[in-house]
Amino acid sequence: MSDETFTPALGRLAPARFFDYVVALTRERLWRGLTVMHLAPRPDDAILDVGCGTGSLALLAARVEPHAKITGLDPDPEILAVARSKDAQTRVRWLTGMGDALVDSVGAASMDAVMSSLVLHQCPLAVKSAILDSMFAVLRPGGRLVITDYGLQRTALMRLTFRFVQFADGKTDTQPNADGVLPELISAAGFTDVREAEVVPTITGSLSIYVARKR
Repeated sequence: MSDETFTPALGRLAPARFFDYVVALTRERLWRGLTVMHLAPRPDDAILDVGCGTGSLALLAARVEPHAKITGLDPDPEILAVARSKDAQTRVRWLTGMGDALVDSVGAASMDAVMSSLVLHQCPLAVKSAILDSMFAVLRPGGRLVITDYGLQRTALMRLTFRFVQFADGKTDTQPNADGVLPELISAAGFTDVREAEVVPTITGSLSIYVARKR
């Protein structure tokens, strides 16, 4: 992925500057709140948001725990410009970088927690694995992982509504998520205590919140 073009935040659906308007259709306030709840930021935690997009999740974590050191990373300069514009108090460090090369951006074993939302479903299967491997590498022992993304689409209705996402991002990359591959990939990257903590139905399919640890 580091030497290839990345999939923009809204795929082929719309320019990145419209991301916040589109993601609002996914019960955003609910799943972002649940993501940060499971992240459980602590004072002086070093926390990395991989594929931070317009910065809403990173900024929420910074509001919940102002003493945590939050870094938001994304490969798209256009969408990072939106994130920076929302961070008037400079509560988050914003970095341009690729999800499968996190050690190059922040250093090995440098983070207490890593989170990511709506990123892995856009990536080819091998890149999903490479990003998870990279997340594992930057976490310290005992570090926490929280992934919020489209997971197993359990019902006919969720599979039907998920076609909206597949139109935007392509079926090849998104179908493994819909088939429930993420817990297996998270475990294969070396994480333990992997579990699906929440399922949030939306008009674009169900979002799953996965939590895990690095021992």
